[in-house]
Amino acid sequence: MPVANYDQYVKMLDSANKGGYAYPAINVTSTSTANAAIKAFADMKSDGIIQVSTGGGKFASGAVGDMALGAISLAQHVHLVAEKYGVYIALHTDHCQANVVETFMLPLIKETEKRRKNGQPNLFSSHMFDGSELPFEKNLAMSKELLDRCAQSEIILEVETGVVGGEEDGVSNENTPADKLYTTAEEMVAVAKELRPLGKFMYAATFGNVHGVYKPGNVKLRPEILKLGQEAVEKEFGKEARHLLVFHGGSGSELSEIHETLNYGVIKMNVDTDTQYAYSRAVVDHMLKNYDKMLKIEGEVGDKKAYDPRAWMKLAEGSMAARIAQSCKDLKSNGKSLLA
Repeated sequence: MPVANYDQYVKMLDSANKGGYAYPAINVTSTSTANAAIKAFADMKSDGIIQVSTGGGKFASGAVGDMALGAISLAQHVHLVAEKYGVYIALHTDHCQANVVETFMLPLIKETEKRRKNGQPNLFSSHMFDGSELPFEKNLAMSKELLDRCAQSEIILEVETGVVGGEEDGVSNENTPADKLYTTAEEMVAVAKELRPLGKFMYAATFGNVHGVYKPGNVKLRPEILKLGQEAVEKEFGKEARHLLVFHGGSGSELSEIHETLNYGVIKMNVDTDTQYAYSRAVVDHMLKNYDKMLKIEGEVGDKKAYDPRAWMKLAEGSMAARIAQSCKDLKSNGKSLLA
């Protein structure tokens, strides 16, 4: 099935919201990691979201170092490969901070605008604007401008208030004051008031989330913040105004906490750290078990079957796909593809 169009994507998100499940949103940096994600979703009969960060796009562009170009390349690959599988795949970009909107998000929006004029489908299904480091009023103003622009091309925008702690993609929020890690109910009401009239959007409201790896007990998640915020929105604007929420920084979270957030409107959970580890762990295992075969040492020639990158990349993709499959189960999206 081709990458989900706007109507199909909206149905995906609304179905998850009504059904009490969420989609794993998998960060990819190469055709190899993208292939692993697509296969995992297909194996689990789960629709899913594949996303590219600014750093992922920059890496994918090679020595050019152009984050938008790399994102376009990866998106085009997903468009081609996804057609061969029987699930919906949505394409998303992750954590575009205000200082790179001009060099990352806007070129991608322009690419979709160009494609639409030529009768082609959108390049990306949705984009994320991360204005969490800005004052709330400035964050909201920029979010409104971008959502208005996105809505004209049937692109869904994801926004964030509050700060996700830790470090991801080279951006560190490790010294963020504790109170900034928790979105307020007042902010959730304000976002609903200002953005709902403009178009479809998702909302990363923070409740103590932290990017990266952490030991159980080191992070104080407070899922009830999402519950209270949604109740405030519903009281002000009605049940239909409840947010489509996004869970960032889920690595190491207790399954009970993940399931609790599904009750409060989480329909997307970003998965990156765990899949990075799964991919690399299989490579390390192969290298250690085949050390002598990988190297031309002491006059030997090694074993081409061992050092051919396809050998260990296939294992890496399988390990990553298995971890994504677990996320589908954890988020209860397995077996729920709208194409089933």
